[in-house]
Amino acid sequence: MKPTDISNPDYLHKVVDCQWACPAHTPVPEYIRQIAAGDFSTAYMINWNSNVFPGILGRVCDRPCEPACRRGRVDAEPVAICRLKRVAADFKDDIRDRLPRPPEKKNGKRIACIGGGPASLTVARDLAVQGYQVTVFDSGSSPGGMMRSQIPKFRLPDSVIDEECGYVEHLGVELRQNHWIGSLREVLASDWDAVFVGTGAPRGRDADLPGRNQAAAHIHVGIDWLANVAFGHVTAIGKRVIVLGGGNTAMDCCRSARRLGGEDVRVVVRSGFEEMKASPWEKEDALHEGIPIHNFLVQKAFTHDHGRLTGVLFEKVRAEYDDKGRRSLVPTGEPDVHMECDDVLIAIGQENAFPWIERDIGLEFDRWGLPVLDAQTLQSTLPRVFFGGDAALGPKNIITAVAQGHEAAISIDLFCRGLPLTQRPAPTMNLVSQKMGIHEWSYDNQVSEEARRKVPVKSIEEALKDIKSEFELGYDFKLACAETARCLNCDVATVFKPKLCIECDACVDICPTECITFTRNGEEDELRGRLKAPSHNTEQALYVAEGLKTARVMVKDENVCLHCGMCAERCPTGAWDMQKFQVNIAQAGAEA
Repeated sequence: MKPTDISNPDYLHKVVDCQWACPAHTPVPEYIRQIAAGDFSTAYMINWNSNVFPGILGRVCDRPCEPACRRGRVDAEPVAICRLKRVAADFKDDIRDRLPRPPEKKNGKRIACIGGGPASLTVARDLAVQGYQVTVFDSGSSPGGMMRSQIPKFRLPDSVIDEECGYVEHLGVELRQNHWIGSLREVLASDWDAVFVGTGAPRGRDADLPGRNQAAAHIHVGIDWLANVAFGHVTAIGKRVIVLGGGNTAMDCCRSARRLGGEDVRVVVRSGFEEMKASPWEKEDALHEGIPIHNFLVQKAFTHDHGRLTGVLFEKVRAEYDDKGRRSLVPTGEPDVHMECDDVLIAIGQENAFPWIERDIGLEFDRWGLPVLDAQTLQSTLPRVFFGGDAALGPKNIITAVAQGHEAAISIDLFCRGLPLTQRPAPTMNLVSQKMGIHEWSYDNQVSEEARRKVPVKSIEEALKDIKSEFELGYDFKLACAETARCLNCDVATVFKPKLCIECDACVDICPTECITFTRNGEEDELRGRLKAPSHNTEQALYVAEGLKTARVMVKDENVCLHCGMCAERCPTGAWDMQKFQVNIAQAGAEA
């Protein structure tokens, strides 16, 4: 194998699995260390620089970082990365004086952002500090988009949305609320230098089944119903409720129904429990609140008595897989199941809707109704129109919308300056030794062996009384500090200097995971098999260094390294060093 080039930012970035897995590449270990030190405001700003909405995401993020967390390889559960983000938001001081100040003299470029959700607000934040005059148009009375209308208040209070959207407005962004855009042609005629579309996926899929029209009064599309609940238009529901669907929207619907008077609330899903799209913790919360989940049932018809909804008829199915692993749901032949109910909430997916975009202005759509975009730049076939978030590539989540907002802002900045959109600014990196003395380090590598801390919650009785009462209480200071101690400091990299190595094997002997091997070089497949601890996870890199006096190579398996620093502490010559890796992900203006 060729020696590893650790000067390539991507190499060590991938080793920080949580940060690499985050679409916005939030520096997770760094902000966790700041929390451990009690500096919540700095921890918040580290988050704010990359993910824009720490308080919001600390409550409702889909947490792609946590399945990637290296702690999950040595323990039952990963570090509570998401809930520690909330800790930074909950305990910070007033951070308004830490926010960047937009230049007093604007650059003369005007940008329109359509939609007031996370993607548009990210674009607005990134461009405002570069001197752009940014205006956000939104049909709602307050900014936040679907963060405000689709996520129940018991999960995400309005006060948190108000605060973090307010930080964006504080940068000089103009927010035009209660402003419905009815024509993209008209927007383009208003002399904007670029237009960003971040209108989400506002149309919920319906269930076109027998009885749907007749019993329509008590059959509701989930995302529309949630919006009506959020704005106080719906305040009650029948005692018997069936929720169709297995995603996070279905979980929000069933938990909201319980708080609005539903006594017998059930979730019914086509797939198996493990295949449901809902996040594991969302399913756990629903079950905790006494909501059963019925799997492998496909809705066939809504039953009614002269227009009065009486229930839903389901067909039993089972999963079958072909030789390529593709799943089919096959009827079992068992009798159909009829469930009685007073109301049905349909949460079987969301779709994009662009009735306000004319089809004769040069903006192309694909056969699924999505805009034809350059996947990297998010530019449409109309050069000055860009998309991001759910409006771009279909429904995902808030953190993906933020990441796409950053990318779109880079594209808009390049476009407005007449530069090629493909010449995007590259990330930069720093490596700084953490050694302070012979056996002193500037970070604590005594990792806690305790289990993940549970987030305190209200009692079910108290939680179900008020649909606006936040269910999770969040960590207190003591719990937060205990949880930070579980982080393995994966951004503190093990760096090897072959010229200093005397090949005494002290590092090999002391390594608790046997991830270091000194051996002859070879092809990767063969080399992985003869390491001290054979390495079979090919998705994780091998760190290979040559230049030893015996012509052997040092091979370290990044998959199982705990970054404990014992190799560096034991090494008599300083060939091993613990160096903190910092990657700076480019945002708009980075190349200016």
